[in-house]
Amino acid sequence: MNILLHICCAPCSIYPIEALRKEGHRIGGYFYNPNIHPYSEYLKRKEEVEKYSKEVGLNVTYADYIIEDYFQYISCNETQEDRCPVCWWIRLKEAVKFAKENGFEAFTTTLLGSPYQDHEVLKNICAEIAEKADIKFHYADFRTGFNAARDNARSKGIYLQKYCGCLMSEKDRIDNKGQGSRGQGPENK
Repeated sequence: MNILLHICCAPCSIYPIEALRKEGHRIGGYFYNPNIHPYSEYLKRKEEVEKYSKEVGLNVTYADYIIEDYFQYISCNETQEDRCPVCWWIRLKEAVKFAKENGFEAFTTTLLGSPYQDHEVLKNICAEIAEKADIKFHYADFRTGFNAARDNARSKGIYLQKYCGCLMSEKDRIDNKGQGSRGQGPENK
């Protein structure tokens, strides 16, 4: 199957790329993450995806960084339980639109590999978007490869971020001082 993989960052893409290829799928990548702040952090993560995708021979499309889209939807959703699902929806809706416009049969996301995201809510959002857009959602629990992918990223010198991406998740990380938070990134655990 020809699957579009929404990519949130290079470390989280390692296992899904391997798993999808092992299953025999053709995949393309899509990097759309207006949630990542500050802009310097966004550029660092984008650069790591560019380097890693070249290493593994994955064609990735990089959507414009339109922070206004993110803040338009997120402004009244300050709590993590409210903001994360909206953030996922914003990014995945755009990924699905791109998938439909470019002949992909299905889509999935590297977000399904993070043990720090609410997996069931994320899965339901993907299924709902897929149904509305009349495209297949390729579900896979990529969390099984999270630790090995993180170790692989470290060994390759790939940047491992310390928070999910938004300013609020960075604040949560600092406030919690390593106590753990669903929105935190892979370096914290």
